[in-house]
Amino acid sequence: MSRRSTRLVLTFAALTALTVAPLPVAAQAAPAYTLDIDPAAAGPDLPRSMYGVFFEDINHAADGGLYGELVRNRSFEFDPADNSSFTGLTAWTVSPNGGTARVLDDAGRLNERNRRYLKLDVTGGSFGVTNGGYNAGFAIERGKQYDFSVWARGDSAAPLTANLTDAAGAVLARPVMVTAQAGQWVKYTGTFTAREPSTTGRLTVTAGASVSLDMVSLFPRDTYKNRPNGLRRDLAEKIAALEPGFVRFPGGCLVNTGSHEAYEAPDWERRRSYQWKDTIGPVEERATNANFWGYNQSYGLGYFEYFQFAEDIGAMALPVVPALVTGCGQNQATDDPELLRRHVQDTLDLIEFANGPADSPWGARRAQMGHPEPFGLTHLGVGNEENLPDEFFARFTEFREAINERYPEITVISNSGPDDAGATFDRAWELNRAADVDMVDEHYYNSPQWFLENNNRYDTYDRQGSKVFLGEYASQDNRFANSLAEAAFMTGLERNADVVRLASYAPLLADRDNNQWRPDMIWFTNSASWGSTSYETQKLFMTNVGDRVVPSEASTTPIVNGPITGAVGLSTWATSARYDDVTVTAADGTGLFADDFSAGAGKWTNISGRGNWTVDGGSYLQSDVAAENTMVTAGDPRWQNYDLTVKATKEAGAEGFLVGFGVRGSGDYYWWNLGGWANTRSAVEKATGGGKQTLLENGTRIEQGRTYDIRVEVRNRHVTLFLDGQKWGEFTDDKVAEPFRQVVTRDAATGELIVKVVNAQASPAPTRIDLGGTRIAPQGRLTTLTGAPDAVNTETTTPIQPFESTVDNLSSTFDHTFPPHSITFLRLRPQ
Repeated sequence: MSRRSTRLVLTFAALTALTVAPLPVAAQAAPAYTLDIDPAAAGPDLPRSMYGVFFEDINHAADGGLYGELVRNRSFEFDPADNSSFTGLTAWTVSPNGGTARVLDDAGRLNERNRRYLKLDVTGGSFGVTNGGYNAGFAIERGKQYDFSVWARGDSAAPLTANLTDAAGAVLARPVMVTAQAGQWVKYTGTFTAREPSTTGRLTVTAGASVSLDMVSLFPRDTYKNRPNGLRRDLAEKIAALEPGFVRFPGGCLVNTGSHEAYEAPDWERRRSYQWKDTIGPVEERATNANFWGYNQSYGLGYFEYFQFAEDIGAMALPVVPALVTGCGQNQATDDPELLRRHVQDTLDLIEFANGPADSPWGARRAQMGHPEPFGLTHLGVGNEENLPDEFFARFTEFREAINERYPEITVISNSGPDDAGATFDRAWELNRAADVDMVDEHYYNSPQWFLENNNRYDTYDRQGSKVFLGEYASQDNRFANSLAEAAFMTGLERNADVVRLASYAPLLADRDNNQWRPDMIWFTNSASWGSTSYETQKLFMTNVGDRVVPSEASTTPIVNGPITGAVGLSTWATSARYDDVTVTAADGTGLFADDFSAGAGKWTNISGRGNWTVDGGSYLQSDVAAENTMVTAGDPRWQNYDLTVKATKEAGAEGFLVGFGVRGSGDYYWWNLGGWANTRSAVEKATGGGKQTLLENGTRIEQGRTYDIRVEVRNRHVTLFLDGQKWGEFTDDKVAEPFRQVVTRDAATGELIVKVVNAQASPAPTRIDLGGTRIAPQGRLTTLTGAPDAVNTETTTPIQPFESTVDNLSSTFDHTFPPHSITFLRLRPQ
C-alpha cells in the first residue's frame, strides 16, 4: 500500500465524472445498448481461486479486530520506542492506593521473548490494575462465557481476584479467584459467565499480596469454529461468507518494513521486520512488535492461525515474506549476505512448516500446535511494493532459486512496486519477464475515473508471459460510486482471466474508531460489524465467479471528452516552499493572470483549509512543514489552452512542490508533484472527486534552497511540462470513462450463463441481449445492487444490499433494462 493513498476521499462531486447525459424519455423504450453473447464459444477458464482476500494488520485489523483477545497490552510490552504515547501500562489503570505498580524488564521475566512483566507491590489490603481493552472497552454478551488467564508468580502465596465490570463499575459476572504461588511462573485460569451485557467492559485484577503478573488475557469462548486463541466470530463469518479462493497475509507494508536484524539477537530488538518464526508456538512465547501503521501487534494471530483460518474457510493460503528491501515509501536494501541467507532459509523452513511431514523439524512444530496434517501450501510471495526494482529482483532471485530447487511445486510470486505504471513498474516488469517469473503481484489504489477508464488494462498483456496477481486494489472511498467503478473494472479482470489469475480488494478490515486507511471492505466496532458497498460488490462477484468466460460483446456509450479546463493552484505536502512570478498566458499569447506578490496574495484562495500561507520577502510562502495538501488556487475554472509558469523554492521538509492546473475544486484537479513520496520521485497526478491516479512519472528529486522554473502547457487534453527550460514530459489524457461494462461466464455446476452487467451512470440502460439462437429457459434469476452513487453502508444503515428477483418471457433474443447506478447478475439456463 502506498501511504499517500490513505488521505484520499471521494466526494459526491465525483458523480459528475461518472455520468453521461440521460437519454431522452422517448428513446429509453428502445434498446440503447446491445449485448451479443456466443454460448457455443469458450473463453479463458476461471480458477476457483480467482478472487480472494488480503489481510494486513492495518486499521487494528488483528489485535482489537479479527484476533479474539479482548485485553490490550496483555503482556505489558508497549514502549515509547514504538510509539511516543506508549508506556508499559498503556490501556491499564492502576488502583489509587494500596500499593505500587512497576513494569520490569529483568532476569525475572516470563521468557526471553516476553521480557516485560508487571510487579504489584501490595502495601495493604488489596491492590490491582484495570484494562479497558480497545476503544470503548470489551463487548460482553449476556449468557456468554469469557475465559480469563494470567501468568503469575507470588512473592509468597498471593490471592488474586479478577472482576468483569462495565465502565461505571457495575458487576457483569461472578469474580474469578485464584492463588498465585511463590517460586515459578504458573498460568492460572478461570471463566466468567456474563450476567449482563455491556459495550464498555473492563477487566480488573487485584492482589492481596505482592505478585508479578504477565499475559493477562480475556478471551470469548465463542470464537470462530470455537477455537482457543481464536478469531472474533462475526468478522470471521463475514470473511467466510465471501467464499474467498485465497487469503494473502500478513501484509502489505508491514511485511518488509522495520529493521532486518539477526534473528538470534542477544537481546530482543524492537521494530523487527515481520518474521514468521516470531509468530508461532505458545502465545506467551511470542513477541510483541512495533507495527508499520503506528501501533503494536502481539502476534497472537500468527502464521499457524492464518493457515488454519484459510483452511477453515476453504481458501488457499498465500503468505508473503520480506525480501530485505523496504517498500511503501521507504528505499533501503540490506546488503548483508549472511542475513539474506538466513531469510532464504527461514522461507524454506516456512514451506516445511506448512507442508512437511509431522516428523520433519518444522512439520513437527506444526503438529505440536495441533495440526499434524500438512496445510498444502502452493503459492508464496516474496516482497511487497519495493521501490528499488533492481535491488529487489537481485534478492528475489536468490529466494526463487532456493525455493525452486527444493520445492519446485511452489509458485513463487514477484511484484511490480507500488503503482499501476511508471519507471519502477516498467523496470520491475522488464526484470520479471526476462526471468520468466511465474506470477507478478500488482498493486494500485486509484480514482473511480481510473477504474472506469481502464477496463481493458490487461487486454494487451502477453498471454504466454508471467501471470498477474492483483494483490491490492481499490477505488479511493467507500461510496457506491466507487463500487460501481470497481465492478466495471472487475468485468475486465474476468475477461482476461488467462492473464489475471488472482485478485484481492484491499484492505479487508477497519476499526471505525481507530484506522489509518480508507477505503476498506469490512468495518467494525467492539460490538458490531458491517460490510461496505464494496463488500457487497466483492461478495456478488466472489460467489458467482463461474468456471469459464463466455465470449460477449457490448456496445459502448457515446462520450466525448472536452478540453482540460480549470484554474491554477499551488500546494505543498509535509514541506515548506515559496512560490513567485506566477503567470498564465492563453495559447494565443493573451495574458490571463500575473502575480509577483508585490501587492499581497489577495488573488489566491485557500481551498484546502490547511497550511500557513504568507507573503514573505516578495514571494508566497507556505511555512508549515507538517501540513499535507495545502492547495491555494487562483484564476478562472473555465480557463483552457494556456501556459502556466511559476518559480518554486523548497525551504524545508520531506518533499518538493505541487503545482496545480485544470483546478475545478478541492477534489478535482491535476498537479505536477515534484519531489513527492518523501522526495523519491515525481509525477503528474489527476484527482477526480478526491481520488487520484498517476498519469506520468519519473525519478526527479528536488534540492532544498534551489529555485526552479516551472512551465506547464495545456492544449486541449494534451499537456507538456518543462523544468528549468528542459522538457520534462508530456501526456494526453484522452481515455474514456465507459460506464457500461459486461462479462459473461458459465457455471459448470448448474449449466447457467451468468451475465454480469455494470451500469455506472445516471440513466437506465435498455439493452437488447442476443444469444445467437441459443435457447434458454423462459425465466432467469436476477441479483442486483443498486442505489445512489453517494450511498455508504454504516453500522445503522446499509442501503446497498443485494436484491434478488426473477425475469420472465426470455428467449434467445430479449430486451432488458439495467437500472441506473447498478450491478446486475442475470443467470440464464440454456435448454
